[in-house]
Amino acid sequence: MIYWDYNAAAPLRPEVAQALARAFTAGGFGNPSSVHQIGREARGRLDSARARVARVLGCEPKEVCFTSSGSEADALALKGAFLARPDSSRRRIVTSTIEHPATLTALKQLERQGAEVVRLKPEANGRMRAEALLDALTPATALCSLMWANNETGVVQPAAEVARACRQRGILFHTDAVQVAGKVPLSLREVDADLLALSAHKFGGPAGAGMLVVRKGVDVEALTPGHQEGGRRSGTQNVPYAEALALALELAAAEQEATASRLTALRDAFEREVLAHIPDVTVNGGGAPRVPNTSNLHFHGADGEALLIALDLAGICASSGAACASGTLTPSHVLLAMGLTPAQAHGSLRFSLGPNTTEAEVERVVEVLRTHVPRARELAAQDLA
Repeated sequence: MIYWDYNAAAPLRPEVAQALARAFTAGGFGNPSSVHQIGREARGRLDSARARVARVLGCEPKEVCFTSSGSEADALALKGAFLARPDSSRRRIVTSTIEHPATLTALKQLERQGAEVVRLKPEANGRMRAEALLDALTPATALCSLMWANNETGVVQPAAEVARACRQRGILFHTDAVQVAGKVPLSLREVDADLLALSAHKFGGPAGAGMLVVRKGVDVEALTPGHQEGGRRSGTQNVPYAEALALALELAAAEQEATASRLTALRDAFEREVLAHIPDVTVNGGGAPRVPNTSNLHFHGADGEALLIALDLAGICASSGAACASGTLTPSHVLLAMGLTPAQAHGSLRFSLGPNTTEAEVERVVEVLRTHVPRARELAAQDLA
């Protein structure tokens, strides 16, 4: 099996699996809110995990809020920060049309609560123009949200520039950084965000563990009221998962430079071979800076769903630029925003590499594509006939 869907989920790191096994079998079941010895031990472990995350990100431990996922972190950041600023003169939120569905859905909910949401489209290469975002910031703007890197194309967005401008204007800035951990240097010194979301299963931690950085002085109203996580998120904390997230983040940060160099070479070799041996292929986002591991390819005239199934039958896990819902293939909102037609979006696939990717895998994937892209194009032509 060749797994090239790391942007969806990365395998659990062996070191993290071992740490979780120890945590779940060594009596580490205490509630961090309990005042007795076992509770205090749990609190100490939680505080340690928080401090480890803060060291990697360059923030204070008390600014780290553990959540159940990156999606929850995005929702808490956007809805929580907006609801905590009830200033009726500042109801505007500026964002892009290529954000993760977690962000887009949260903003739709805020619109129903009176927010004015301004959604800006990217350039044809998938990158947002910083100038367009900055021009949309007005005195009525409460919040700006721009992902650090896109999950489908891998295109790195001008988050640092926009964050600086927002801070100068007293506007809160949120970034979904889920796709950058372990791929580019991840630090609040790089992108001075007020709110930053991560998800552990993207960098070798367990699914069900995420976190939100809430910078000092930023108020966030809890979506589920309670005293835990500084009053930002209720519920007994999952101490083993917080520790697992911290460990995975430390490992990803330590390996980032070497891993990025290796994956860039593998991705570029993959794209060169595909473009050299398969006609009429376009790299979606290829003209923009990208995270090292992501390649989104448009196979002109091909049935993307048929191609994805053929890859799966050949033992290759990739993903479509579209999502299946109730048997209906819906075109990717990201690719549509970049100017692709629904048919072009349907003919696009995402290949996301990871630390275990090898040169032999690159050769095998190219070989399978050379066989099956012509067949997928034939199927598409038959559907049009």
